[in-house]
Amino acid sequence: MAPPDAPRSAGGSPDDSRPDGASPHPAPAGVVVRAATAEDLPALAEIYNEAVANSVASFDLEPQPPELFADRVASTRPGDHVLVAEEDGQVVGLAFAATYRPRPAYGATRETSVYLAPSARGRGLGRTLYDELLARVDADGMHVCLAVIAQPNAASEALHVATGFERVGTLREVGRKFDRWVDTTWWQRVRG
Repeated sequence: MAPPDAPRSAGGSPDDSRPDGASPHPAPAGVVVRAATAEDLPALAEIYNEAVANSVASFDLEPQPPELFADRVASTRPGDHVLVAEEDGQVVGLAFAATYRPRPAYGATRETSVYLAPSARGRGLGRTLYDELLARVDADGMHVCLAVIAQPNAASEALHVATGFERVGTLREVGRKFDRWVDTTWWQRVRG
């Protein structure tokens, strides 16, 4: 098996077996999924800030600096990963798994998320990123992945269902953005 930080071309990891039964989703040719580096921080911020400005996918209200992702990219803690999808030398998407909460009993739980540049949406890149992210999280022995999806977001819900998550609850009107209250749904994937 390739080292966990080795770039992988579209089409899945060398070991395509998944404990959740979901099958990997190939992406367009020419897309490479790899671990993010410090050099990627400006591109990560650009993709994230597009979501901040134009959607409820992030509850940030102001653009964030590139350093927002620096600690996540630098983390060597098992289960913590930041991946990028790169196409023609340009970062067009990111997915991450990060510590859910700092208390030790949550050590085998990660919160996951994915963000794509507008040009990368609807092409299977979110699925490709999530498949690789979840494979790495599983290889690290994590037991649960959680995701929070601001509503409405049918594409994100479909992605999470396709990768083995199930909807476990709704928090009503917990955020306010674009002059409206926003619900969030919690999604969970338990490794078998």
